[in-house]
Amino acid sequence: MEKDTTIRRIKSLYGTQSNVSENKNDSQDQCGINGCSEVKKKPEVSLYLLHEGVGVALVTVFILVLWGVVHLSLQQLVIGKSTGEFNAIRARKHLERITSVGPRPTGSPENEILTVNFLLEQIEHIKADSASGPHSVTVDVQRPTGSFSIDFLGGFTSYYDRVSNIAVRLEPKAGAQHLMLANCHFDSVANSPGASDDAVSCAVMLEVLHSLANLSTPLRHGVVFLFNGAEENVLQASHGFITQHPWAKQVRAFINLEAAGVGGKEVVFQTGPENPWLVQAYVHAAKHPFASVVGQEVFQSGVIPSDTDFRIYRDFGNIPGIDLAFIENGFLYHTKYDTSDRILTDSIQRAGDNILAVLKHLVMSEELADSSEYRHGNMVFFDLLGMVVVAYPARVGTIINYMTAMATFLYLFKKCSHPSNLAYATAVVILSWLVTLLTVLIIALVGLFLADLVCLVVLLQGVRRLELGELYFDVSLLLWCAALVYLTANDLCSAYVPMLMVAFPLTTKLLLAREFKLRGASVKYSVLYQLGLALPYVHFMFLIWVVFEIFTPILGRSGTEIPPDVVLATLVTLATLFLSSFFLHFIYLARSTKWLLAGLGTVFTVFLVLVLCGMFFPYTADPSSPRPKRVFLQHTTRTFHGLDGQVKSRDSGLWINSFDYTGMQHITPIIPEINDTIRTSCQEDRPFCGYPWFLPVKFLVKKNWYLPAPEVFPKSPIEFQVLSKEQTKWGTVKITFEVKGPSHMSLYLRPHQGASLSSWSFGDGVPQYHLAGEYFIFYSHGLDAPAWNFWFEIQDPSGPEGMISVAISSHYFFGEDQRTVQLEDMLKRFPKWAFPSSWVSTYHMYRY
Repeated sequence: MEKDTTIRRIKSLYGTQSNVSENKNDSQDQCGINGCSEVKKKPEVSLYLLHEGVGVALVTVFILVLWGVVHLSLQQLVIGKSTGEFNAIRARKHLERITSVGPRPTGSPENEILTVNFLLEQIEHIKADSASGPHSVTVDVQRPTGSFSIDFLGGFTSYYDRVSNIAVRLEPKAGAQHLMLANCHFDSVANSPGASDDAVSCAVMLEVLHSLANLSTPLRHGVVFLFNGAEENVLQASHGFITQHPWAKQVRAFINLEAAGVGGKEVVFQTGPENPWLVQAYVHAAKHPFASVVGQEVFQSGVIPSDTDFRIYRDFGNIPGIDLAFIENGFLYHTKYDTSDRILTDSIQRAGDNILAVLKHLVMSEELADSSEYRHGNMVFFDLLGMVVVAYPARVGTIINYMTAMATFLYLFKKCSHPSNLAYATAVVILSWLVTLLTVLIIALVGLFLADLVCLVVLLQGVRRLELGELYFDVSLLLWCAALVYLTANDLCSAYVPMLMVAFPLTTKLLLAREFKLRGASVKYSVLYQLGLALPYVHFMFLIWVVFEIFTPILGRSGTEIPPDVVLATLVTLATLFLSSFFLHFIYLARSTKWLLAGLGTVFTVFLVLVLCGMFFPYTADPSSPRPKRVFLQHTTRTFHGLDGQVKSRDSGLWINSFDYTGMQHITPIIPEINDTIRTSCQEDRPFCGYPWFLPVKFLVKKNWYLPAPEVFPKSPIEFQVLSKEQTKWGTVKITFEVKGPSHMSLYLRPHQGASLSSWSFGDGVPQYHLAGEYFIFYSHGLDAPAWNFWFEIQDPSGPEGMISVAISSHYFFGEDQRTVQLEDMLKRFPKWAFPSSWVSTYHMYRY
């Protein structure tokens, strides 16, 4: 690879030296690689190649130092001393009190009575304490009923009845015309104490309410603190408030407090739509800023299977807002491990400091009075190590991005007037990336350096290494610039990332041009080159941390159809490609790469052997850092009726879903009965495969197990009846139903071939179907809800199997109906590293 006939050795500081302008051929070679328009004889200078060990050491130290800085910034939750306006100790006591009642699913006494009474008690204390001040506190307990359709999880409809909202209005005693909304939810999923999601946010809001209510200076505008009790039921309570509460008409903007992890820093990951004044308010007021427009665009792309009340206020209230969430340690999200002791007091302090400061700024601002006047496009925003937030209008970002791209193309054009060699090199690099990605996807390990070795061998034919290093830098610059132009052209604010990865390397290269010309790849040049890349690289490393912090836990709950190894391998490969883009420059400036490649090859081989030997187990029950496997178990009884109303078949069993790709392969050795012999497939002629889906996620979870078990007998069984069936004057059949059952039920409608639903009593009256053409209606209620009445109209003459199949499932998430003896016995057999979330359900299907 390095024969004298191919490469002329150039002495480094440690060894040999050669003249680079010995003859005409040398000059021609130097111009040839850069595509120069004419041959010019260069002055005689001394050029140096980097020693391999020095180059590796410099890059390694650079990466480790920057990664250490990122890690340190993430651990430093509270920067500086607290002002004392927000009391985290008192907020922690609220958190512990809320979570002490256990899981709080909507409809349960823990949610509707115990938690509601505690919140009302604390609010009354705040009201009494601030009675002599300049503010008034008004409390309203709302129990809304309504329905709406949403395109989340393939599209379905939600119906809620008498769910709980506690709305607290804080305003000057003279009153307020304009209101700011702060939202949290106190309900939790079944079987989880929900400390981070979202009890800690409600605890923070209580203390923020206390601080604002006791200010000596009256606020300019009012604030509504909404403690909603039905967010986990797919955003129902927030819909009830924003569409039905009389205060909602005065709300001009909102802050939503959420969680996708347990503790750490709360990050601003959504703003708007548009209304850049909200971002500017956060930038100006937040004590410990942490925000990313990249997170906003990734979340809103739908890649993450989750949603928040932000969507409801934006889509149904037409008001702008800020969405914040805890994202660290998402492995514990929606599990029994989401406990208050895992949330550091400093996390509560920083969240409280930020929310209090931002709310105070907004309710004293002019913009809140007429926010529509300040609605002028999106904002580019990102923080630097949590110290400061950079924010500017997207239109300004577009100008900056295109100016950076023009400067880059001008630099490349001036340097390479004949771009054929640059185009050839770019094609080879892209090919090496594709080979890298393909290799990684095959073996689920990083094969980057193998592909780069291929690229190196191809490009080294008849070319000096210093010139090759220059060319590789130009290729990296060109590719990042292409990404910059593409993202900017598509109006993505995330284009600021490639802008940083172009502007700083280009500026650094221009400033170091004389040093490189005189001394080549000297140690001084290398150190200064890395310093010039420090800022974009440290920010890029932070973004990589965010990606893996969010996506790695998500892959443990994203269903049985998405192979996590492939996704993570792709993410690792892309991260490595992006990080190495301007550092592979050093490979070509090194005298040799044999030890580097040998070392990487050794690491690759060792890890490949360890993986093949099964040394890495994906789950752990370690109390300090649990990584549980999520399994859902329902002890269910299914009943299928024919057209005549008679029972055609009936069965009972434990219906088991794995919410990760490994299925039951790790469970079967421990519980032999759960094996592939009881795997069950979708029965396409039955609504939603004939199983009691709680949410419409059958497209994510296609591997299911059904273990026969005795029949279940809930003490509050479901009651389902047809109230009327009539032919309408426009040729449809209208069927009206009445249902009585537990707080959570799911209704599935499957029109038979040729039939179609024309209207129904849900949402706006237009039926919204799921991905497979079926209809899913999610139902929940609070306390003392009446019977559920609904109707739909179907158009088509009845066939031999009828017009439509209707199924109703009931879910018992709390109380004595939640457990059975068989279910309890099975739960005890699961390993400690598994989190089996379980309940009792029923499924009844009818044909009409």
